[in-house]
Amino acid sequence: MTGSGSRERAVQPEDLSRFVVDRLNAADVDGLVALYEPDAVLALPDGRVATGSQEIRQAYEQLVLDRPVFTPGEQQPTLRNGDLALTSVRLPGGGATVEVARRQPDGTWLWVMDQPRVLG
Repeated sequence: MTGSGSRERAVQPEDLSRFVVDRLNAADVDGLVALYEPDAVLALPDGRVATGSQEIRQAYEQLVLDRPVFTPGEQQPTLRNGDLALTSVRLPGGGATVEVARRQPDGTWLWVMDQPRVLG
């Protein structure tokens, strides 16, 4: 897929977790970046933070370089407050993710903050 217009968009905040696994396994970096607001933040394994689309793109380019296989985890109940949602997934083998998504003007959801591994 070349343009974000041809990709499925998150109509529920929980959709983002499913999409990220699908796009990681497809090494679809453009599709991964499309899951985030332009000024979103993504926590990196080394303790740094990728801020904004360009840094998030660079992080995912490195992550999918060797084409690792990602397994979906167990979606946890979403906590919503208006246009914000706190999502979390229990990861296979331990640990969890925590994300904050925001409803966009068109009703779809994008991540604002992403901590892909806590408690792990």
